[in-house]
Amino acid sequence: MSLFRPVKIGSLDLPGNLFLAPVAGYTDRAFRSICAEEGSCFSFTELISAEALYRNYGRYGLNFLHESSLEKVSAPNAAAVNMVRRGESEKRYAIQLFGAQSESIYKAACLLAPLRPDAVDINAGCPVPKVVKNGAGSALMKDPANLGKIVTAAVRASRESLGGVPVTVKIRSGWDSKSINYAECARIAVEAGAQMISLHPRTRAQNYGGKSDWSLIADLVSRLPVPVTGSGDLYTPQDAQKMLKETNCAAIMFARGAMGNPFIFSASRSLLETGSWESVSLSARIAAAMRHLEMLSADIGERTACLEMRKQFCAYTKGVAGGAALRERAVHAETVEDYRKIVSEC
Repeated sequence: MSLFRPVKIGSLDLPGNLFLAPVAGYTDRAFRSICAEEGSCFSFTELISAEALYRNYGRYGLNFLHESSLEKVSAPNAAAVNMVRRGESEKRYAIQLFGAQSESIYKAACLLAPLRPDAVDINAGCPVPKVVKNGAGSALMKDPANLGKIVTAAVRASRESLGGVPVTVKIRSGWDSKSINYAECARIAVEAGAQMISLHPRTRAQNYGGKSDWSLIADLVSRLPVPVTGSGDLYTPQDAQKMLKETNCAAIMFARGAMGNPFIFSASRSLLETGSWESVSLSARIAAAMRHLEMLSADIGERTACLEMRKQFCAYTKGVAGGAALRERAVHAETVEDYRKIVSEC
């Protein structure tokens, strides 16, 4: 039987088990759309502050996020709004919220109704200091009871305003090596109504260093009645195949492995279904990068998009012949035409 298989998350039926993880600063609306075209079966927005979402946009009412209402929002805020909108080619996506207060999560989730997300994801894994210092992200793993309250609030918002879409949760293995409590946090989240748990098996103290412990994913699969998605150290189609085999997780979630490489989804599916896959050419990578830039420019404006694209362009050209020279020129690009000139000479 093929390792590429459908996944059911509560009432949500997904055609396959290759997901795009939320990655701050990278999984913008344009990139998610490209990944969807390349075979991502489900994707997550960058983490969104529930508190900021409600405080900044609550005054616009439930229709503030609808595309026709964007003219009411200032340019910087319009860019933030675009973070939570569905991508052009994105058929199924989740909006990821973070926060330490259940009431903020509830209010923010209710505001998402006009966007019709297919799920709401709660971030309980982000290790970034500015997130955890306020008790959110992976800091929630130090307070499992509060995590349960937050999930309960999100489930209530989904039931009342979002048509009952599933609530999912992304966690780490624990705060540090002395507090490995992923099983407890996952159990509490599921009891509160979460219908999928995504596990990145590193502690908050590890950040993104060291090696992720996939055996924890397998353990969680054996404990929970809901699908478990695995993340961590997935950089190649072979990695995806190995994690699915070793852990029996329902799905895998590409994070850093997809940055600059949206083709990893089609390649992984090919390996899972046929046993082989082919690398893409530099020209295909460049074409994807330019399309990414053009869509991003349409969303947030040319100047801001060109600045944002510098790091994305580095990811697209990483490990390819001549990539260093392209990156050196890209850091000075200020317009879409600048990028076109750079890539036309490669």
